[in-house]
Amino acid sequence: MHAPPTSTASRHWAIRAAISLWCLFAPIAGIDRPSLVLADDDVIAFAVVSEPPKDTARIPAKVAIEGTVVDLKLLASHQILANPIWKKLEICHAMKLEGQKVPEGFHVNSVRVIDSAMLPMTLQGFAGDCLLRKALDLAPFVD
Repeated sequence: MHAPPTSTASRHWAIRAAISLWCLFAPIAGIDRPSLVLADDDVIAFAVVSEPPKDTARIPAKVAIEGTVVDLKLLASHQILANPIWKKLEICHAMKLEGQKVPEGFHVNSVRVIDSAMLPMTLQGFAGDCLLRKALDLAPFVD
């Protein structure tokens, strides 16, 4: 391969080469793997906010952990409380969580808002009912 003659084109070529090398060597060197590995105690859970949140540090939700659905409080760490997604949670929002189940609820270390169709089947019925109730509660205000 040779670099194109113009300086702008040569910069683009150099950037492409650097990206290609990164894509080749990052998996070999183990870069970006820590995000895929959970801590020893962390479990993956799915949740649907079951009531309008009053306290962002303790969100009531239906949580599915290993196929079992339970009512728990989602306990946010300081890092999660600063997350813009967490600040805008509303009733019926669906999430994929990583964290630990503790006596007070579920301590959240990582959160992703997902579409309710991506929830496990054990939670999809609750999420659908929740969305219907939410729509019917809001319908009288629309004219």
